[in-house]
Amino acid sequence: MGSEVASLARLSISLPGELFRQLDVMVSERELPSRSQLIAELIRHALAQHEAFTRPDEMLAGTITIVYRGDRGRVRHQLAQTQADYLKEVISSQHVFLEDDQSLEVLLVQGPALRLKELCDALRRVRGVHQLHLTTTTTLLPPLYEPDAHDKGAAA
Repeated sequence: MGSEVASLARLSISLPGELFRQLDVMVSERELPSRSQLIAELIRHALAQHEAFTRPDEMLAGTITIVYRGDRGRVRHQLAQTQADYLKEVISSQHVFLEDDQSLEVLLVQGPALRLKELCDALRRVRGVHQLHLTTTTTLLPPLYEPDAHDKGAAA
């Protein structure tokens, strides 16, 4: 912990009173130990989003959350076809049915920021998609599979 404390930097900011009050309510409702922890989380999120839009070759990991409605078979098929076009980037997906003929799908993704943006744009074009949100982080997943010496020898 000593090295973590030594690497801290202080930041002083001024906020409008109502925004400050809302920040304190959020800290309290989330039962966080300090405003600093919440502000650091918000800054990390903003930096990851910034990376996604300003550095197209930057490798990112994250999730794409999709809410859609309509002819579920057609929409699900089009979403699956689009995901197949981005097979390297889509690690996994999870689907659940919601109320009122809606569905929720969450994709775990990793790849260059530009490819993830292109994937989101392609998914948004599917008729019936109502909401889509990409959340990214610059922390990557470990390699999912790398053959070791034993695997290489067995293939020969």
